[in-house]
Amino acid sequence: MRGLVQRVSGASVCVDGAVSASIGRGIVLLLCVERGDTESDLEYILRKVINLRGFDDTNGKMNLSLRDVDGSLLVVSQFTLASDCRKGNRPSFDMAAPPEMANELYERFIARARQEGVQTLSGVFAAYMQVTLTNDGPVTFMIESRQ
Repeated sequence: MRGLVQRVSGASVCVDGAVSASIGRGIVLLLCVERGDTESDLEYILRKVINLRGFDDTNGKMNLSLRDVDGSLLVVSQFTLASDCRKGNRPSFDMAAPPEMANELYERFIARARQEGVQTLSGVFAAYMQVTLTNDGPVTFMIESRQ
Protein backbone atom coordinates (compact mmCIF):
# COMPACT_ATOMS: atom_id res chain seq x y z
CA MET A 1 0.00 0.00 0.00
CA ARG A 2 1.23 3.45 -0.85
CA GLY A 3 0.07 6.81 0.39
CA LEU A 4 1.07 10.20 -0.91
CA VAL A 5 0.46 12.63 1.95
CA GLN A 6 0.06 16.33 1.28
CA ARG A 7 -0.37 18.87 4.06
CA VAL A 8 -3.05 21.29 2.92
CA SER A 9 -4.72 24.49 4.01
CA GLY A 10 -7.76 23.35 2.02
CA ALA A 11 -8.83 20.79 -0.57
CA SER A 12 -11.85 19.52 -2.45
CA VAL A 13 -12.92 16.74 -4.78
CA CYS A 14 -15.37 17.29 -7.63
CA VAL A 15 -17.22 14.53 -9.48
CA ASP A 16 -19.39 15.37 -12.50
CA GLY A 17 -18.90 19.08 -11.82
CA ALA A 18 -20.18 18.93 -8.23
CA VAL A 19 -18.11 19.10 -5.04
CA SER A 20 -18.38 15.73 -3.35
CA ALA A 21 -16.02 16.47 -0.44
CA SER A 22 -13.99 19.37 0.92
CA ILE A 23 -11.76 20.03 3.91
CA GLY A 24 -9.92 22.93 5.47
CA ARG A 25 -6.61 22.43 7.24
CA GLY A 26 -5.43 18.85 7.15
CA ILE A 27 -4.10 16.14 4.90
CA VAL A 28 -4.98 14.93 1.44
CA LEU A 29 -4.05 11.27 1.19
CA LEU A 30 -3.75 9.78 -2.28
CA LEU A 31 -4.12 6.10 -1.39
CA CYS A 32 -2.97 3.22 -3.61
CA VAL A 33 -3.89 -0.37 -2.84
CA GLU A 34 -1.45 -2.83 -4.38
CA ARG A 35 -1.69 -6.54 -5.11
CA GLY A 36 -1.15 -8.53 -1.95
CA ASP A 37 -2.03 -5.73 0.47
CA THR A 38 -3.65 -6.84 3.71
CA GLU A 39 -5.20 -5.39 6.82
CA SER A 40 -1.70 -4.95 8.29
CA ASP A 41 -0.71 -2.73 5.34
CA LEU A 42 -3.85 -0.68 5.93
CA GLU A 43 -3.12 -0.30 9.64
CA TYR A 44 0.51 0.67 8.97
CA ILE A 45 -0.48 3.45 6.56
CA LEU A 46 -3.30 4.61 8.84
CA ARG A 47 -1.01 4.89 11.88
CA LYS A 48 1.62 6.77 9.89
CA VAL A 49 -0.87 9.21 8.37
CA ILE A 50 -2.67 10.17 11.56
CA ASN A 51 0.48 10.31 13.71
CA LEU A 52 2.95 11.78 11.21
CA ARG A 53 4.44 14.96 12.64
CA GLY A 54 4.03 17.12 9.56
CA PHE A 55 2.49 20.25 11.06
CA ASP A 56 4.45 23.13 12.58
CA ASP A 57 4.50 23.85 16.28
CA THR A 58 4.83 27.39 17.68
CA ASN A 59 8.57 27.28 16.93
CA GLY A 60 8.05 26.43 13.27
CA LYS A 61 9.24 22.83 13.70
CA MET A 62 7.28 19.89 12.29
CA ASN A 63 6.29 18.40 15.64
CA LEU A 64 2.51 18.19 15.42
CA SER A 65 0.32 15.47 13.95
CA LEU A 66 -3.04 15.64 12.22
CA ARG A 67 -4.64 14.84 15.57
CA ASP A 68 -2.66 17.54 17.37
CA VAL A 69 -3.96 20.24 15.02
CA ASP A 70 -7.48 18.75 14.88
CA GLY A 71 -7.12 18.57 11.11
CA SER A 72 -9.25 16.75 8.57
CA LEU A 73 -8.32 13.91 6.27
CA LEU A 74 -9.40 13.71 2.63
CA VAL A 75 -8.74 10.24 1.19
CA VAL A 76 -8.64 9.82 -2.60
CA SER A 77 -8.12 6.48 -4.32
CA GLN A 78 -5.09 6.73 -6.63
CA PHE A 79 -4.19 3.49 -8.42
CA THR A 80 -1.63 5.31 -10.59
CA LEU A 81 0.76 5.40 -7.61
CA ALA A 82 1.34 1.70 -8.36
CA SER A 83 2.77 2.58 -11.75
CA ASP A 84 6.06 1.28 -13.04
CA CYS A 85 7.56 3.75 -15.52
CA ARG A 86 10.96 2.11 -15.94
CA LYS A 87 10.30 0.51 -19.34
CA GLY A 88 9.22 2.54 -22.32
CA ASN A 89 6.93 5.54 -22.05
CA ARG A 90 3.66 3.87 -21.12
CA PRO A 91 3.27 3.17 -17.38
CA SER A 92 2.48 -0.35 -16.24
CA PHE A 93 -0.15 -0.76 -13.53
CA ASP A 94 0.42 -4.47 -12.93
CA MET A 95 1.08 -3.87 -9.22
CA ALA A 96 -2.28 -2.15 -8.64
CA ALA A 97 -4.84 -4.30 -6.83
CA PRO A 98 -7.91 -5.46 -8.73
CA PRO A 99 -10.73 -2.91 -8.35
CA GLU A 100 -12.89 -5.05 -6.03
CA MET A 101 -10.04 -5.65 -3.60
CA ALA A 102 -8.82 -2.06 -3.83
CA ASN A 103 -12.28 -0.66 -3.13
CA GLU A 104 -12.73 -2.94 -0.13
CA LEU A 105 -9.45 -1.84 1.50
CA TYR A 106 -10.06 1.79 0.51
CA GLU A 107 -13.48 1.78 2.22
CA ARG A 108 -12.07 -0.02 5.27
CA PHE A 109 -9.28 2.56 5.49
CA ILE A 110 -11.83 5.38 5.58
CA ALA A 111 -13.94 3.57 8.20
CA ARG A 112 -10.87 2.91 10.37
CA ALA A 113 -9.76 6.55 10.17
CA ARG A 114 -13.22 7.59 11.36
CA GLN A 115 -13.07 5.02 14.17
CA GLU A 116 -9.84 6.70 15.26
CA GLY A 117 -11.77 9.95 15.65
CA VAL A 118 -10.29 11.71 12.62
CA GLN A 119 -12.73 13.79 10.57
CA THR A 120 -12.43 11.85 7.32
CA LEU A 121 -13.96 12.58 3.93
CA SER A 122 -13.28 10.84 0.66
CA GLY A 123 -13.34 10.91 -3.07
CA VAL A 124 -15.49 8.50 -5.07
CA PHE A 125 -13.77 5.22 -5.83
CA ALA A 126 -13.10 4.67 -9.56
CA ALA A 127 -14.78 7.95 -10.51
CA TYR A 128 -13.18 10.55 -12.73
CA MET A 129 -12.38 13.29 -10.20
CA GLN A 130 -10.89 16.73 -10.09
CA VAL A 131 -8.88 17.21 -6.91
CA THR A 132 -8.09 20.77 -5.96
CA LEU A 133 -5.76 21.48 -3.10
CA THR A 134 -3.53 24.11 -1.62
CA ASN A 135 -0.39 22.30 -0.54
CA ASP A 136 0.72 24.11 2.60
CA GLY A 137 4.49 24.49 2.66
CA PRO A 138 4.66 22.67 0.30
CA VAL A 139 4.80 19.55 2.44
CA THR A 140 4.51 16.13 0.77
CA PHE A 141 5.48 12.67 2.05
CA MET A 142 5.39 9.23 0.44
CA ILE A 143 4.54 6.38 2.78
CA GLU A 144 4.84 2.74 1.72
CA SER A 145 3.82 -0.25 3.79
CA ARG A 146 6.34 -2.54 2.08
CA GLN A 147 10.01 -2.08 1.30
